[in-house]
Amino acid sequence: MRRSLLVVPLLVLALAGCASAGDPDQQRALEVPEASALEPAVNPVVDPWAGLPTLIDADWAGRTAEATGIPRRAMLAYGGAAVYVANQNPSCNLGWNTLAGIGEMESHHGTIFDGAIEDDGLVTPPIYGIALDGADTHTIPDSDKGAIDGDPEWDRAVGPLQFIPDSWQNWGTDGSGDGAVDPHNFDDAVLATANYLCHAGGDLSLDDNWRAAIAAYNDAAPYAEGVAEYAIRYSNEASTS
Repeated sequence: MRRSLLVVPLLVLALAGCASAGDPDQQRALEVPEASALEPAVNPVVDPWAGLPTLIDADWAGRTAEATGIPRRAMLAYGGAAVYVANQNPSCNLGWNTLAGIGEMESHHGTIFDGAIEDDGLVTPPIYGIALDGADTHTIPDSDKGAIDGDPEWDRAVGPLQFIPDSWQNWGTDGSGDGAVDPHNFDDAVLATANYLCHAGGDLSLDDNWRAAIAAYNDAAPYAEGVAEYAIRYSNEASTS
């Protein structure tokens, strides 16, 4: 059954046929990461909306980026999204490290294919997944006439967090504060991911809920393992910075 959000990561397309992350044996083996603390104090969400990077302390982002190897501009988005969720949906308990784990799995934090995140959040060059024509992936015919993914025959995952077009139409949001909603903008994509994880899992401090949220994002068991491993590693590295 097709999920409301189906993200097919560039790095694990071959795993699409693997066991679900909800498999009982997998649940016993998977160590679920705790939400990593945000220090020092962060800023509240205000109107007018100025974007995720304004919510997080830039010095913290720089130190954490240096400790983890995550690009500083990506850290501003991950940390800002965690602050946003803590303000707007505090019962979700989403950690920046979970978002960073997903960002690593999907596109190496926007740097796959020698890409980079510009100061305004735009990822260049744009990231497009392969055609979802059923050969090595789920079969997903075109849903947007190529408007989002440039392919009028098959859908493709788009942007640093790899949304398919109809999922972006449902969950796309302005995370950068520029008034636009763009899957190639790192802030927009990270905030859309954060909102979806909270929707899919509820309270992500509960192990089963965290697993459910990741499985809703991508249901390949090795994907959940990878997200958890990176999230735990990043949290440990940040704690020593």
